[in-house]
Amino acid sequence: MNISFTCEKNTNNPIGPRAGKLITSHGTITTPAFMPVGTLASVKALAPEDVLATGARIILVNAYHLYLRPTHNLIEDLGGIHKFMGWPGPILSDSGGFQVFSLSKLVNVSEEGVRFRSHHDGSEHHYTPELAIKIQKALGVDIAMQLDELVKSDASENEISEAAKRTLRWYERSRKIAGDSPVFPIIQGGFDSKLRGAIAREVATLDAPGIAIGGLSVGESKDVMQEIIEVVTPELPINRPRYLMGVGSPEDLITSIALGIDMFDCVLPTRLGRTGGIFTDTGRVNIGSARYRDVDSPLSENCDCSTCSTFTTAYVHHLLRNNELLGYRLTSIHNIRFLIRLMERARLAILENNFEDFATDFLNRYIPADPKIRAEQRLKRPIFD
Repeated sequence: MNISFTCEKNTNNPIGPRAGKLITSHGTITTPAFMPVGTLASVKALAPEDVLATGARIILVNAYHLYLRPTHNLIEDLGGIHKFMGWPGPILSDSGGFQVFSLSKLVNVSEEGVRFRSHHDGSEHHYTPELAIKIQKALGVDIAMQLDELVKSDASENEISEAAKRTLRWYERSRKIAGDSPVFPIIQGGFDSKLRGAIAREVATLDAPGIAIGGLSVGESKDVMQEIIEVVTPELPINRPRYLMGVGSPEDLITSIALGIDMFDCVLPTRLGRTGGIFTDTGRVNIGSARYRDVDSPLSENCDCSTCSTFTTAYVHHLLRNNELLGYRLTSIHNIRFLIRLMERARLAILENNFEDFATDFLNRYIPADPKIRAEQRLKRPIFD
């Protein structure tokens, strides 16, 4: 289950855009890469062949959810997660730290791990760093994530610091039982740039197969997220993949690639799609609106996805207004393909030495849906100083 990463295009500037290849036992992923989320071993509304047709080559599943239902032991007995869900390519699993802290009842944290009650039935569980890895090994994923400690948005500086340092200690425990299974450490530290930089420097000494940045895209401003990435990436080794967890807005993807990030995941493309939210090169639109009922053109004129190649906006609008399941599938295919194609375009621009022009053009044309975010984007620091 070993992995290897090669940085194909980099100017040795650790904060600049990179193009690479991540090799796993289930295939090779070119980076920058976006990973569709299949939390419960399913990318919502899509079959594996639908996901493959978007160009996605790696997906994410969630160890916490699969541990509770149907259990990792059952999946292992049935041949592992790849066979269980019919996905032939690489799979990365989130340990479920975020879900433990956000979904569970009566969460109690100690150095040993986390005690919580299931959000399904109230049953009590003791989730340790070791158990998180055992679950992911039983699933048979290609890349596992350590258990990390998240804190509330109103946590004190001391609580944020202790959680970030405990997460580091938990990684050391995780890799002791991981064997050959690749496990990524997670850099935490809230919105404290100084603490994030210090944790990143420690993580860089661990000789980990890849490194993740967690605790962002949780309501902070775009400027804060950019500042944290700018602090963290210069501390990280160039020859390891860098994974920014939970980020999927097109403008954030491009900005983060410019700052040296390689991998992303987010539920946003499928969640938006199910409510009519559609990505286009000029921003997000909601085709559930009545003004799209008679639009005799694709969701996006420049898109090559199967939805845009086959159906009109009016038809997809009709499906969504009538809660037809096909509508969820078609919009999800489009949104995932949009992000995968965005990664492909970014990678080509990096390889051809014109990423700055590509990124600047995209960010000038792409208008975020939220007026507050639009204002933030206008005020944000330049990424190409």
